[in-house]
Amino acid sequence: MKKPFLTLTLMMLSLAFCNAQKIDIEKVFGGYKYTYNDELISIGDLANIIESNTEAFEIMKKGRTNRSLSGVLGFVGGGLVGWPIGNSIGGGNPNWTLAAVGAGIIVVAIPIASRANKNINQAVELYNASVDSKASNWMKPEFSLIANSNGLGLSMNF
Repeated sequence: MKKPFLTLTLMMLSLAFCNAQKIDIEKVFGGYKYTYNDELISIGDLANIIESNTEAFEIMKKGRTNRSLSGVLGFVGGGLVGWPIGNSIGGGNPNWTLAAVGAGIIVVAIPIASRANKNINQAVELYNASVDSKASNWMKPEFSLIANSNGLGLSMNF
Protein backbone atom coordinates (compact mmCIF):
# COMPACT_ATOMS: atom_id res chain seq x y z
CA MET A 1 0.00 0.00 0.00
CA LYS A 2 2.88 2.34 0.69
CA LYS A 3 4.54 1.91 -2.74
CA PRO A 4 1.53 3.02 -4.86
CA PHE A 5 0.88 5.97 -2.55
CA LEU A 6 4.53 7.04 -2.65
CA THR A 7 4.70 6.62 -6.43
CA LEU A 8 1.53 8.64 -6.95
CA THR A 9 2.76 11.40 -4.63
CA LEU A 10 6.13 11.63 -6.40
CA MET A 11 4.46 11.76 -9.81
CA MET A 12 2.14 14.58 -8.75
CA LEU A 13 4.99 16.60 -7.28
CA SER A 14 7.17 16.14 -10.37
CA LEU A 15 4.29 17.29 -12.58
CA ALA A 16 3.86 20.37 -10.45
CA PHE A 17 7.49 21.35 -10.87
CA CYS A 18 7.72 20.48 -14.57
CA ASN A 19 4.45 22.09 -15.61
CA ALA A 20 5.88 25.21 -17.26
CA GLN A 21 9.28 26.78 -17.63
CA LYS A 22 10.19 30.42 -17.19
CA ILE A 23 12.19 32.42 -19.69
CA ASP A 24 15.38 33.86 -18.23
CA ILE A 25 16.66 37.30 -19.24
CA GLU A 26 20.34 38.17 -18.95
CA LYS A 27 21.80 41.57 -19.84
CA VAL A 28 24.89 41.24 -22.01
CA PHE A 29 27.03 43.78 -23.85
CA GLY A 30 24.90 45.25 -26.61
CA GLY A 31 21.54 43.84 -25.53
CA TYR A 32 19.92 40.90 -23.81
CA LYS A 33 20.21 37.13 -23.90
CA TYR A 34 17.11 34.97 -23.48
CA THR A 35 17.24 31.35 -22.29
CA TYR A 36 14.48 28.75 -22.04
CA ASN A 37 15.19 25.34 -20.47
CA ASP A 38 18.84 26.43 -20.18
CA GLU A 39 19.10 26.89 -23.96
CA LEU A 40 19.77 30.17 -25.75
CA ILE A 41 16.77 31.15 -27.88
CA SER A 42 16.30 33.67 -30.67
CA ILE A 43 13.71 36.43 -30.72
CA GLY A 44 11.62 34.40 -33.17
CA ASP A 45 11.62 31.38 -30.85
CA LEU A 46 10.83 33.69 -27.97
CA ALA A 47 7.77 34.98 -29.82
CA ASN A 48 6.62 31.40 -30.51
CA ILE A 49 6.88 30.52 -26.82
CA ILE A 50 5.06 33.68 -25.69
CA GLU A 51 2.32 33.31 -28.32
CA SER A 52 0.10 31.38 -25.88
CA ASN A 53 -0.27 34.54 -23.74
CA THR A 54 -2.14 37.02 -25.98
CA GLU A 55 -1.40 40.14 -23.91
CA ALA A 56 2.33 39.38 -23.73
CA PHE A 57 2.36 38.45 -27.43
CA GLU A 58 0.91 41.85 -28.44
CA ILE A 59 3.65 43.62 -26.49
CA MET A 60 6.21 41.25 -28.04
CA LYS A 61 5.01 42.14 -31.55
CA LYS A 62 5.51 45.86 -30.82
CA GLY A 63 8.99 45.11 -29.53
CA ARG A 64 9.90 43.06 -32.60
CA THR A 65 8.61 45.80 -34.92
CA ASN A 66 10.67 48.45 -33.11
CA ARG A 67 13.69 46.14 -33.12
CA SER A 68 13.43 45.67 -36.90
CA LEU A 69 13.00 49.41 -37.47
CA SER A 70 16.02 50.25 -35.32
CA GLY A 71 18.08 47.60 -37.13
CA VAL A 72 17.24 49.06 -40.54
CA LEU A 73 17.93 52.62 -39.36
CA GLY A 74 21.20 51.56 -37.75
CA PHE A 75 22.31 49.78 -40.93
CA VAL A 76 21.47 52.77 -43.14
CA GLY A 77 23.10 55.21 -40.72
CA GLY A 78 26.21 53.05 -40.45
CA GLY A 79 26.46 52.89 -44.23
CA LEU A 80 26.12 56.66 -44.54
CA VAL A 81 28.85 57.18 -41.94
CA GLY A 82 31.10 54.46 -43.33
CA TRP A 83 31.01 55.58 -46.96
CA PRO A 84 32.78 58.95 -46.40
CA ILE A 85 35.24 57.34 -43.98
CA GLY A 86 36.12 54.69 -46.57
CA ASN A 87 36.36 57.38 -49.23
CA SER A 88 38.72 59.36 -46.99
CA ILE A 89 40.92 56.32 -46.30
CA GLY A 90 41.00 55.54 -50.02
CA GLY A 91 42.32 59.03 -50.78
CA GLY A 92 39.13 60.45 -52.31
CA ASN A 93 37.18 63.56 -51.45
CA PRO A 94 34.76 62.54 -48.65
CA ASN A 95 31.31 64.08 -48.25
CA TRP A 96 31.15 64.72 -44.49
CA THR A 97 27.57 65.96 -44.74
CA LEU A 98 26.62 62.41 -45.63
CA ALA A 99 28.41 61.17 -42.49
CA ALA A 100 26.57 63.73 -40.36
CA VAL A 101 23.21 62.59 -41.74
CA GLY A 102 24.20 58.98 -41.03
CA ALA A 103 25.16 59.88 -37.46
CA GLY A 104 21.78 61.58 -37.02
CA ILE A 105 19.98 58.46 -38.23
CA ILE A 106 21.99 56.34 -35.77
CA VAL A 107 21.04 58.71 -32.94
CA VAL A 108 17.36 58.25 -33.88
CA ALA A 109 17.77 54.43 -33.95
CA ILE A 110 19.16 54.20 -30.40
CA PRO A 111 15.99 55.16 -28.46
CA ILE A 112 13.90 52.98 -30.78
CA ALA A 113 16.16 50.01 -29.96
CA SER A 114 15.91 50.81 -26.27
CA ARG A 115 12.10 50.90 -26.47
CA ALA A 116 12.17 47.58 -28.34
CA ASN A 117 14.24 45.95 -25.58
CA LYS A 118 11.86 47.31 -22.92
CA ASN A 119 8.82 45.95 -24.77
CA ILE A 120 10.38 42.51 -25.28
CA ASN A 121 11.49 42.30 -21.65
CA GLN A 122 8.03 43.43 -20.48
CA ALA A 123 6.43 40.70 -22.60
CA VAL A 124 8.79 38.08 -21.12
CA GLU A 125 8.04 39.25 -17.57
CA LEU A 126 4.30 39.15 -18.26
CA TYR A 127 4.62 35.63 -19.67
CA ASN A 128 6.71 34.50 -16.68
CA ALA A 129 4.12 35.93 -14.28
CA SER A 130 1.37 33.95 -16.02
CA VAL A 131 3.49 30.77 -15.91
CA ASP A 132 4.07 31.26 -12.18
CA SER A 133 0.38 31.77 -11.49
CA LYS A 134 -0.62 28.71 -13.52
CA ALA A 135 1.96 26.54 -11.80
CA SER A 136 1.03 27.74 -8.33
CA ASN A 137 -2.74 27.40 -8.91
CA TRP A 138 -2.46 24.02 -10.60
CA MET A 139 -1.80 21.99 -7.49
CA LYS A 140 -2.02 23.18 -3.92
CA PRO A 141 -1.97 20.11 -1.72
CA GLU A 142 -3.28 20.44 1.83
CA PHE A 143 -2.02 18.06 4.48
CA SER A 144 -3.87 17.26 7.67
CA LEU A 145 -3.46 14.82 10.49
CA ILE A 146 -6.39 12.45 11.03
CA ALA A 147 -7.13 10.55 14.22
CA ASN A 148 -9.96 8.06 14.54
CA SER A 149 -10.65 4.65 16.08
CA ASN A 150 -8.33 2.98 13.55
CA GLY A 151 -5.34 5.12 14.57
CA LEU A 152 -3.45 8.14 13.20
CA GLY A 153 -3.15 9.03 9.55
CA LEU A 154 -2.00 11.73 7.15
CA SER A 155 -4.50 13.13 4.65
CA MET A 156 -3.48 14.96 1.47
CA ASN A 157 -6.19 16.91 -0.42
CA PHE A 158 -5.78 18.72 -3.76
